[in-house]
Amino acid sequence: MAEVIVRDVRKAYGAVEVIHGIDIEAGDGEFVVLVGPSGCGKSTLLRMIAGLEEVTSGDILIGPRKVNHLSPSERDIAMVFQSYALYPHKTVEANMGFSLKLKKMDKAEVKSRVANAAEILGLTPYLDRYPRALSGGQRQRVAMGRAIVRDPQVFLFDEPLSNLDAKLRVQMRTEIRELHQRLQTTTVYVTHDQIEAMTMADKIVVLNGGHVEQIGSPLELYDTPKNRFVAGFIGSPAMNLIEGTVASVGADGATVTAGGTDIAIPAVPGMSAGQAVTLGLRPEDLKLGDSGLPASIRVVEPTGSEIHVVLDFQGRDVTAVFRERHAFRPGEPVHLTFDPGALHVFDGETGARMG
Repeated sequence: MAEVIVRDVRKAYGAVEVIHGIDIEAGDGEFVVLVGPSGCGKSTLLRMIAGLEEVTSGDILIGPRKVNHLSPSERDIAMVFQSYALYPHKTVEANMGFSLKLKKMDKAEVKSRVANAAEILGLTPYLDRYPRALSGGQRQRVAMGRAIVRDPQVFLFDEPLSNLDAKLRVQMRTEIRELHQRLQTTTVYVTHDQIEAMTMADKIVVLNGGHVEQIGSPLELYDTPKNRFVAGFIGSPAMNLIEGTVASVGADGATVTAGGTDIAIPAVPGMSAGQAVTLGLRPEDLKLGDSGLPASIRVVEPTGSEIHVVLDFQGRDVTAVFRERHAFRPGEPVHLTFDPGALHVFDGETGARMG
């Protein structure tokens, strides 16, 4: 095992720079997830770590070695792609052991490694099958098994669950996490799905437009997002972001006007009257009250354990999550309240967290 260090790495295609001086560290045995919207640079960064893309400037280290100019085969990494990339004419056993065969490894050693990986992944009964006789989840396990047998220093995953249905994605998330807990191999995992990031990562790196927005544990990013982008990206349903203007600031708190409604909030250091701000509230932090933010029910989405409600507040959508079984009706007027301690405040111009 080894740590992975990305130091001031940039990537440009001609005059167009798509990765802008990124610094990331995946500690020895750590599970790091790169997450962000499409086009943010996460897959490009992973491919640079793998050696499939050249680094324009900066350094990538795997363990003590600088690997910028090493080929993928020299980096002691194993990569699992979105596409399973299995040989259809080879059995599961042959697919898993193929890379070792190319290295001319002893046949007994190959068989032993394949058998061990198959046992870990629950593939032992399927070693004689061909990929066409496997389910999507089983094929993904074979792709992971092919990586495990190489016993690499680092695992790289590029959106490996994108081709699976929703139920199987949840199952495979658990299996990949259990696999990491068992092997303790340094892992860098790319996904656009922030639920995957939250449930699997030791550390999350949020990317946007080729820049790092924030690095931290899942709960650090959820509880204290560094800026408006992270606040709106991490969490499902997403955080409600309400734009307003500071009407007044006093010793007892501040008042923010949003869409004609005055909202009393705790005073935040650096806040001044007339300043544009964005108030952030998680859907689960909104409650029903006799007074508060006036809203009307738009859409009710029962999920079983919870009820997700989309409301209209001064012409903008606000989402609330309730565990209680309310009999909501579309068009019904309600008032929303919140614990002041649950409020997030962001600068309206820069998007940076205040306080």
